[in-house]
Amino acid sequence: MTDVLAHRGPDGSGVWTAPGVGLGHRRLSIIDVAGSPQPMHSASERLVIVFNGEIYNFRELRKELEARGAQFRTEGDTEVILAAYEHWDADCVQHLHGMFAFAIYDAKRRELFLARDRFGVKPLFYVQLSDGSVAFASELKGLLAHPLMRREVDPKAVEDYMAWGYVPDHRSILKGVRKLPAGHTLLLQHDNPLPQPQQYWDISFAQRHKGKAKDLEAELLHHLQQAVASRMVSDVPLGAFLSGGVDSSSVVAFMAEASRQPVKTCSIGFDVASADETSYADQVARLFATDHNARTVSTDQFDAIDTIAGMFDEPFADASALPTWRVCQLARENVTVALSGDGADEAMAGYRRQVFHAHEERLRSLLPETVRKNVLGPLGRVYPKADWAPRPLRAKTTLLSLAGSGERGYARALSVVPPENRFDLYSPDLAGKLGSYRAEDPLLDLMAQAPVRTGLDMAQYADLKFWLPGDILTKVDRTSMATSLEAREPLLDHRLVEFAAGLPDGLRVKRRQGKWLLKKAMERYLPQDILYRPKQGFVTPIAEWFRGPLSNKARSISKSAMLARTGWFDNARLAQMAEDHIAGRADHSRLLWQLVMLDRSLARLGIA
Repeated sequence: MTDVLAHRGPDGSGVWTAPGVGLGHRRLSIIDVAGSPQPMHSASERLVIVFNGEIYNFRELRKELEARGAQFRTEGDTEVILAAYEHWDADCVQHLHGMFAFAIYDAKRRELFLARDRFGVKPLFYVQLSDGSVAFASELKGLLAHPLMRREVDPKAVEDYMAWGYVPDHRSILKGVRKLPAGHTLLLQHDNPLPQPQQYWDISFAQRHKGKAKDLEAELLHHLQQAVASRMVSDVPLGAFLSGGVDSSSVVAFMAEASRQPVKTCSIGFDVASADETSYADQVARLFATDHNARTVSTDQFDAIDTIAGMFDEPFADASALPTWRVCQLARENVTVALSGDGADEAMAGYRRQVFHAHEERLRSLLPETVRKNVLGPLGRVYPKADWAPRPLRAKTTLLSLAGSGERGYARALSVVPPENRFDLYSPDLAGKLGSYRAEDPLLDLMAQAPVRTGLDMAQYADLKFWLPGDILTKVDRTSMATSLEAREPLLDHRLVEFAAGLPDGLRVKRRQGKWLLKKAMERYLPQDILYRPKQGFVTPIAEWFRGPLSNKARSISKSAMLARTGWFDNARLAQMAEDHIAGRADHSRLLWQLVMLDRSLARLGIA
């Protein structure tokens, strides 16, 4: 199990066993490089830990625990977690600031305590095996190495994947496998039934900060500076991803402010002008005199499909995983730790869909439900799906969204394939196994219980709790760890996110400009063309691929031996969809990419 996870920790390995328990670890040395081997015992020998991640406030915690009588033999953060658990028990997680997944075995109580960080930056899979024992690992491939691990696909996970383009954290592609949810712990005891995870943290939008905008702007800057500075603690070379967007540029600005040496930055450019942002990254690099490393890569990266499938184990169809992996490879040539700008869009309302949802909610409040349901709904169903048309003329999705509740509208905005289109693709057998289940159901339940006040709150809560751990953080963790690089997300410091959640709507979005207060605060650091240019992000030209070099792969989807053996899809419908895309009659690129990645993932998992 540890051997297959060597990429996550190439610097060292260790295994500890005792009657009824075994812990294994792969180490990527970041803090206390020469010391802190794992599995690690507490000074009392009562506790043993395996830990993935970083605790950014470990030095402050160490001083606090020393004042309470704790003694330390190492200089790292791992031993601090052990001492925190000895002192605060399960409540230790409340004191930890960082990204983490760890397991602590208590020999006295004969208990195993599992914990995952607040946002789910670090993954933790677990499964109850056929002999009643429980196995856990950082990646699914770690569980697959266990001889008692069964490989049976969960049909609901197929439905979830077809809706979202990834398998969300409440599900796994394999039956019986679970992911410990973000902000949760799990306490296992010998010979006792597998318990339910316990939540220790949630993000709340229920309260609003009061005060002048200038004062809140100054407080936001303080949180940003603290978040970045705390993540610059490292005993190995450290740098940053720099795309030239607001988020990564802000991180680099604060790194430059806190560093005596030029910050090491890296960026990836593309050989297609519409997808290339290197000029903006170069501009920011010059502004802060960074040690900048840039590389141009071809957009024709489709030869890496099998490699990407192997990184993720579960099917994963966010095509930006390809360029993310490339920039991680580039960063690893010079550093072992890289800070990213991930999380700001979710925390500070940077996505267009969040802003649009807030406006939709205002419209819903003005239009009677009968009008929305009986007029807009039928109109949306007959309105043509015009992928080729300018954005203002693509009204089908908006009409269907307005016809339903705000929760259903946002679920539709997040989905890759809406339910009516998904079930057109399914075979009667898969549709029968799913019954009344729809992938949107867990998200609707999550939003119904959300501690929010407005439509904007609701959209951000859904993104932070559902989209962020399932898509964004999974993408960054797997691609960075595949290159043995540690990625840190300062803009997901929980104190920063909690502060942002309390901002009035008008300070998050103003004149349809998302992340408004962040951009306003950063005007003293960054030029206007960096702050206020249209959001771009990593672009992978999959639509063109499936009309060109991958057209044969698109056509072969309906004949794939792997997918055909599953019996999940209407092959004739898949064949027609591929032809319509190749001929330019429709844009089915994202759906075709989903099916290709599903096919490759099933092959990698060895599932017939």
